[in-house]
Amino acid sequence: MMTLSGNSGQKRAVYRLGRGLIFSGRQLKVLNWWRQRGKYDGIICDGAVRSGKTFSMSVSFVIWASCTFSGQDFAFCGKTITSVKRNLITPLIRQAGAWGFRIKEYPSKNYIEIELGGRVNRFYIFGGRDESSAGLIQGVTLAGVMLDEAALMPRSFLEQAAARCSVAGSKLWFNCNPEYREHWFKKEWIDKAKEKRLLYLHFDLWDNPTLGSDMIKRYARLYTGVFYERFVLGKWVSTEGLIYPMFSREKNVCTELPEVFEKYAVSCDYGTVNPASFGLWGRSGGVWYRIREYYYDSRREGRQRTDEEHYIGLERLCGDLAVERVICDPSAASFIECIRRHGRFRAVAAKNDVISGIRRVADALGSKRIMIHESCVDCIREFGLYRWSEHGGADAPVKENDHAMDDVRYFVSGYLSGSRESFFVGLADRQ
Repeated sequence: MMTLSGNSGQKRAVYRLGRGLIFSGRQLKVLNWWRQRGKYDGIICDGAVRSGKTFSMSVSFVIWASCTFSGQDFAFCGKTITSVKRNLITPLIRQAGAWGFRIKEYPSKNYIEIELGGRVNRFYIFGGRDESSAGLIQGVTLAGVMLDEAALMPRSFLEQAAARCSVAGSKLWFNCNPEYREHWFKKEWIDKAKEKRLLYLHFDLWDNPTLGSDMIKRYARLYTGVFYERFVLGKWVSTEGLIYPMFSREKNVCTELPEVFEKYAVSCDYGTVNPASFGLWGRSGGVWYRIREYYYDSRREGRQRTDEEHYIGLERLCGDLAVERVICDPSAASFIECIRRHGRFRAVAAKNDVISGIRRVADALGSKRIMIHESCVDCIREFGLYRWSEHGGADAPVKENDHAMDDVRYFVSGYLSGSRESFFVGLADRQ
């Protein structure tokens, strides 16, 4: 046994199992909870991203299935089949030798067979993307199910998956990162875990012994407000107030620009009645600078502009610069076609996952991978006004003072979503 410094300086026990496998005390509980026969019908693990809950749950799920059954059907479920394979199946295959598993894949049929201790069971792979997904799992009889990213699935799919576990001795396994406080999964499953005979375990970053203290400190530095509480502390908290409280003129606004840029791009939030906001971006030394902007508010100016007039604004914004691409509001089909028709710029539709995009922008601001030039006055103004809605329960921005914010989000999702995406896996943006 070793020790690991935990939150607030306390020591957390770390246990070394054979072949170099290291687990925290809470991960060991996940590995062994099912040995208390008859006490629990399932387990829920929630908490911070990268807290070590997913892998320990998937290993425990397979060991439990192999120790309890042979020749039975089980299911791994996630937001999509791709995310299940990436987050659960691939890590299991990599560690199969250390645990004594033999895994045989059937990719075209979306299931795997796992042999352990002479027992073979089949594990189907399901994606719970939307309400129609519940029909995919109907009809199958399961001895157990593991639902990764449970809070991101439709309620109908999750409850249908749980209902399929009708084999005697079957158990339910739920894993998720926190969402807003009134989320149905928290209210109906976590808050009622005791009456449903489910073991509930909460994880934070210090429960993952593979994360060094420097990495944990880096994550803690990157996030503030609701993002810190969810990502680092693993709390179910509702959004309120400013969306980007970490934004400040001192840290995120520059008065001077580099003399040389390596490449250029433009992000566009298109509007006719609503404002149109275009940002010109240049990369220098690993940082993207919002060099200047085009912001046209028809209400403020007293007349609307056509697609062609907005295109003239785009041309003036870019001047004679070689712009790599123009990332456009995906709903602006006519403006995208206008850009393509002129033949100068490569127009592409932006990713429009709002919450995941907001998370990426917050990360980019915190790590100073984007900077805003002081001349971009409307963008700076909106950073100080862009707020969460106080109505409806779910995370949603107020639909005002959001046009430059949308074009910034389109840009960050298009150019900066890959380099640090692993931290958001399961949170924001698992596809």
